[in-house]
Amino acid sequence: MPRRKPSPAPRKPAAHAAPPRDFRARELYLNRELSQLEFNQRVLAQAMDPSIPLLERLRYLCISCTNLDEFFEIRVATLRTAQEYGGPLPPDGLDPVAALAAIHEKATELVKTQYRHWNEELRPALAAAGIRILPRESWNARLRRWLHQMFLEQILPVLSPLGLDPAHPFPRILNKSLNVVVVLEGRDAFGRSGGMAIVRAPRSLPRIVKLPREVSGGEHDFVLLSAILSAFVEEMFPGMRVKGAYQFRVTRNSELFVDEEEVENLAHAIKDELAGRGFRRAVRLEIAENCPTPIVRTLLQNFDLPESALYRINGPVNLNRVIAVYDMVNRPELKFPPFTPRPARISSEEPFTSLRRHDVLLHHPYESFQTVLDLVRHAAHDPEVLAIKQTLYRAGVDSPLVESLIAAARNGKDVTVVIELRARFDEEANLRLADRLQEAGVQVVYGVVGYKTHAKMLLIVRREAGRLVRYVHLGTGNYNPGTARAYTDIGLLTSDPDIGNDVHLIFQQLSGLCSQVRLKRLLQSPFTLHKGLLRLIERETAIARAGRPAMIRAKMNAINEPTVIRALYEASCAGVQIDLIVRGACCLRPGVPGVSENIRVRSVVGRFLEHSRVYWFGNDGQPEIYCSSADWMERNLLRRIETCFPILDNDLAARVYEETIGNYLADNTQAWELLPDGSYRKIQPPEDGMPHSAQQTLLARLCG
Repeated sequence: MPRRKPSPAPRKPAAHAAPPRDFRARELYLNRELSQLEFNQRVLAQAMDPSIPLLERLRYLCISCTNLDEFFEIRVATLRTAQEYGGPLPPDGLDPVAALAAIHEKATELVKTQYRHWNEELRPALAAAGIRILPRESWNARLRRWLHQMFLEQILPVLSPLGLDPAHPFPRILNKSLNVVVVLEGRDAFGRSGGMAIVRAPRSLPRIVKLPREVSGGEHDFVLLSAILSAFVEEMFPGMRVKGAYQFRVTRNSELFVDEEEVENLAHAIKDELAGRGFRRAVRLEIAENCPTPIVRTLLQNFDLPESALYRINGPVNLNRVIAVYDMVNRPELKFPPFTPRPARISSEEPFTSLRRHDVLLHHPYESFQTVLDLVRHAAHDPEVLAIKQTLYRAGVDSPLVESLIAAARNGKDVTVVIELRARFDEEANLRLADRLQEAGVQVVYGVVGYKTHAKMLLIVRREAGRLVRYVHLGTGNYNPGTARAYTDIGLLTSDPDIGNDVHLIFQQLSGLCSQVRLKRLLQSPFTLHKGLLRLIERETAIARAGRPAMIRAKMNAINEPTVIRALYEASCAGVQIDLIVRGACCLRPGVPGVSENIRVRSVVGRFLEHSRVYWFGNDGQPEIYCSSADWMERNLLRRIETCFPILDNDLAARVYEETIGNYLADNTQAWELLPDGSYRKIQPPEDGMPHSAQQTLLARLCG
């Protein structure tokens, strides 16, 4: 099937005389959390790349900060819970105490690099380009007067500073909110001696203020709210002397815990959990670098945090908020060039006629997600369409897809939507979406207790010539028009009867009560995908042991499932040539002699977030290729509802391989190679060869 063989070329199976290795040995696995931090380092490397447009570099820096926030909210929070309550060790054998220590060391260096790059490289470069984020020390008298007046009129009235004393205990600090701890001297009106006070920045205040040109002299000048609060903090404590003001931010555990077996109404239980999420257990304290040690100790004690949870910051504690500048500055030359996604080869007026003739492949963001939106909109108003069934994980705000589903219900069609209420950080949006759909007459299903519904499925049932025909969309990414322009994903539109029946059975399983269904074409977590994946790997292993060339090539976001990793080690030892394109965390250790020397792992980080999951197996010269919503992770394969679907059309299968596998294995500009020690090395173009960017190639090929 593949028309171009990516390097390295397949080699003959290597025979190993050494005795079999214990594939469960701890040293054969990389730590998931440390690997995830390595991914964030690769994101930060984009911010440090001078070949990338300046405002895009700013965006990458802010993304690395936001990624680190979520890492602490979820991964570090999980480790701290395990430290307190115990639990099984990961395959690498690193216990929570050791893991947290290693994370602190690695994260500290990452944070230092972020702020060093911000202070020494990125902010000066932005200023040279006419985009200034002005620190306090650079304010002239005129600007200071304007900001002072603004503070008095627009900021001070909404602040509620709190002095700390026995009558005023330490206030509740919201997760990731901006705060200032103030050291005071003197006596107030009631004769109380100065001490410490806390100023919380309300969420209603913008974290970055754009300055009028007539005030600052520049067209794109900004000041951070944290700088304004620190500059005029004495206005909040008249008659007292401010000895110091230090911004800080606390990060809290953001994992929701809902005992689904014990609740009668999952939606109500999640609403109750969301109400307290912002004040759950603290996991990290960020504070100004110059904050005195006694104050730091007081904050650590208040938040019940160890020293290892402390990060001193040389700059704004909420650096990720500078991302607002990206949208506030209209400088196209400092951003990636715009592109127009290619429309799919399907009639928007007669989509069902097109799909009866041939399957349609969509490769986002290079091909337009509008095709999917148009299909659902058309179905909502087609008198022959009887039913629409869809899963929604992260639909986005004000999605036109939702409007079409509501219109379909109001037009008398049977509309069923499976909404995953536990989609992390989208829980509130999904609760509101569920209410809105139900009010319109849509049957809303919350999935299955204990299993997140992560599958991406759309089923349209249409009456044609006296019989019912099923049309299906299956994808690797969410039904979200916004992320469809920023994430790479694969979607398949088909009227294949077997696939349609499989999707019908899965929806029946999700909305009703039935035993495990037997699927003909699709693999499904948590039932057949894990076993099917192992079976496909073992088939390649058997081919290699028979002395014939065997290959596995796959692209995904992460891999940590130990059984799959052991199967890949076994395949490698048999001589199977394995190339994995893993964007984020990878717990498999490649290049270990006698174990994984036939496994190569690379990560591609570029303009778009790599999100498609594609699995390709050589199958003795008759290749098979699958796309899936599932990564090779324990949660996806064993604890979620996922789908994995084959690409049956030979031309489309060849295209998926070429665009998502061969193209990415040839990348030598945005690719990183995973080394046996868990670090990554940037792949460079050969001196005598041409640079190749997988994403740029697809932009030119599909959007040109």
